[in-house]
Amino acid sequence: MKTTENRPPKGGVLPAAQIGELTGHGAIRSIGGPSLDPAAQIQPASLDLRLGNVAYRLQSSFLPQQYTVQERMKDLFMYEVDLDKGGILEREAVYLIPLVEWLRLPRDIKGKTNPKSSTGRLDIFTRVITDCSNRFEDIAPGYAGHLYLEVVPRSFTVKVRTGMRLNQLRLFYVDTEPIQGEELRERYQKDQMLYTDDGEFFDSELAARFDGVLMGVDLTAPNGEGSPIGYRARKNSQVIDLDRVGAYDADDFWDPIMPPKTGRLILEPEEFYIFASKERIRVPLSCAAEMVEFDAGSGELRTHYAGFFDPGFGYGRAGEIKGTKAVLEVRPHDVPFAIEDGQILFKMKYERMVAEPSIWYGAEIGSNYYNQTLRLAKQFTSGQQPA
Repeated sequence: MKTTENRPPKGGVLPAAQIGELTGHGAIRSIGGPSLDPAAQIQPASLDLRLGNVAYRLQSSFLPQQYTVQERMKDLFMYEVDLDKGGILEREAVYLIPLVEWLRLPRDIKGKTNPKSSTGRLDIFTRVITDCSNRFEDIAPGYAGHLYLEVVPRSFTVKVRTGMRLNQLRLFYVDTEPIQGEELRERYQKDQMLYTDDGEFFDSELAARFDGVLMGVDLTAPNGEGSPIGYRARKNSQVIDLDRVGAYDADDFWDPIMPPKTGRLILEPEEFYIFASKERIRVPLSCAAEMVEFDAGSGELRTHYAGFFDPGFGYGRAGEIKGTKAVLEVRPHDVPFAIEDGQILFKMKYERMVAEPSIWYGAEIGSNYYNQTLRLAKQFTSGQQPA
């Protein structure tokens, strides 16, 4: 694949067609598992990664540094879990799972991985590790080798199988830069990136800052009067089989949170919460977006366990959708933390696409959360109100 063809001057994210070309040229292939299934795995700007047939229970997390993953994990290995017929991953235990996909990237292409939406909403902490790396999730330009997924179920014990897709891979040119500054402000106005619940463009000069679009939390019942504003995970010992869509009653696993009478809500340390964004976000086909922390000094909490948004999210094919809520996965650290309605908790970092993808996030490709407001993972029967 000639990756330098049709590339924009500031790099960009590879769309589905170019990801497909890389698979066709062997830059992405299957090792020790079923062949790639482009129709099922390739999303508008990402590739779903599949679990291999074994999970290694480890004493702790690690980074390989100058070693391969297999070399580094030897001293931490405890036992194996067979995933071919379904394996149980215990809550708060650390597992390492070799992925089916293997890479040989061109020298001018790098990668980054994110958990898929359902993975984050189930409070399953995941991150990809590569050989001889000192960073999680980042895949070096020209990387050739295996991919491994660290998996730590935080709130629930889960059952997983070979071939399941918990994470996704995005590919970029090495000189890709986020859309920022004046270009971001211009695009914010042109593409009307945020909408209100009333269906109006959120026309604010404060929304698009230097390197991202700022967004807040909704504490006013985003699914209507009398409905929850969020959910808090219950420590439940029942096993959640990730293949079973709509099989579990949310009341067995989640405590609903109703609108606070004072307008302020106090979050407890190390508890896991699901909320919705105050604004409705749009990602035009010329962009992809990633949820990142607003400011490390804005609070001791994490708000983005699964933070990638494909082109077309809340936008559609030609801008026919007036925004979709983002779902926030929040865990405070160290001390109780008070939040108020509309408080800024995160920002969306936009990146330009190399080209507009031929498919976009929505009902056409079976996307699970394209019309969400406040919504739990697809495995639960309640807490699933559409927009």
